[in-house]
Amino acid sequence: MTSIWKGIAGTVKRAVRRGPRPAPPRTTPAPRPPGRQPAAATAGRSLAYQPNLDGDADPGEVVWTWVPYEEDATQGKDRPVLVVGRTGADVLALMLSSQSDRDGQRHWFPLGEGAWDNEARPSWIRLDRVLTVDADAIRREGAILERGRFEAVAAQLRAHYGWR
Repeated sequence: MTSIWKGIAGTVKRAVRRGPRPAPPRTTPAPRPPGRQPAAATAGRSLAYQPNLDGDADPGEVVWTWVPYEEDATQGKDRPVLVVGRTGADVLALMLSSQSDRDGQRHWFPLGEGAWDNEARPSWIRLDRVLTVDADAIRREGAILERGRFEAVAAQLRAHYGWR
């Protein structure tokens, strides 16, 4: 069963799926800069801003899913992620964090505040850890990231991580 909650100006909605916990997303490191890896590692890593509040996770939307911890993939937590692409039925996403100690850390980009955080805390996005999430594992939709902020993230991914 799905319940929908619409927020300010209709840009926020949350769909909660009930049932067994879906399999955790697979994580892969983001491509390294060109020349330091095989070309095949960046295949399919293209970016396009395509949000559409239709209940599906689309590039440019911040959604919520279970994200495993790097040090122990059997544990993790529900957190917001920015959808940056799709590959087949899977969603490519980058995790967000509201921990203020991320400021200035390598591979973290300041994203600012957004409707995905009820406490209106600034968020940072991790650029070097790509989550591959089964579309059915997305449990709720949080917000549409404004095009300008999405393009700023995309510019970082293109310049430093080999995305197209």
